[in-house]
Amino acid sequence: MNQSLSLASQLSQMRCFLMDMDGTVFLGERLLPGAVELVDYLEQREIPYFFLTNNSSRSKADYAQKLNRLGLTVSEQRIFTSGEATALYLKKRMPSARLFIAGTDSLKEEFRQHGFEIVEERPEAVVLGYDTTLTYNRLWKLCDFVRAGLPYFATHPDINCPTENGFMPDIGAMIAFVQTSTGRQPDVIVGKPNPPIIEAVTAKSGIPLQFTVMIGDRLYTDIALGRTGITTVLVLSGETKAADVAGSPFQPDWIVDNLAELYALLSRAQSVSG
Repeated sequence: MNQSLSLASQLSQMRCFLMDMDGTVFLGERLLPGAVELVDYLEQREIPYFFLTNNSSRSKADYAQKLNRLGLTVSEQRIFTSGEATALYLKKRMPSARLFIAGTDSLKEEFRQHGFEIVEERPEAVVLGYDTTLTYNRLWKLCDFVRAGLPYFATHPDINCPTENGFMPDIGAMIAFVQTSTGRQPDVIVGKPNPPIIEAVTAKSGIPLQFTVMIGDRLYTDIALGRTGITTVLVLSGETKAADVAGSPFQPDWIVDNLAELYALLSRAQSVSG
């Protein structure tokens, strides 16, 4: 059996598909090849799927609106962000905490919907998200709270966010700034590849890890989830290039150019088995 048929055969056994968004499903305002076809394939066969993104600058409502605008019809229930995962994580551990959030209005609203009070002074914990509205004064304030020893959480570890024209600095660069100033890393980073986000999404899907596949473009987040027992597929449509794979400690189970190639393999497996 060649590699393509082997991949298709393994994926045909999967009962839940997790897909990254930035660099996997779209780049900027451009839907990437195969996204519509793959989602249609999963919908027609009633296979559960979720868009699992580390990008906490937008809420699931924001993402649903964007995907629909780009031509991919999905509901909010199909989207799971690191922001939601962080809110759920803290809800179990600090349900009534007053939070200082270095994040967008969408992230703050996500936490409000989970019952948290968002404050600027005298917080009990701080949360750092991918804050595309960040100012120097707020970064300074965050560092003061972190230096004072408050519990410190970050939504995800991504260093860069891929765009149509290159890369935007992501939360990883902000974490590095805070660490340089305060000497502290976040106490917990919730998003991929860390256990809290995969525990939350598998609780939502009800599908065991061995029947779940993660499709994404980043080795150190999407593909590193393979350590949990999930099958991983690397797409080369975003941050990672083929030359990056050999030197990485995180090796994908499979590599494809994009979702279009993945869909073609699944379709071929379906026609052979049918």
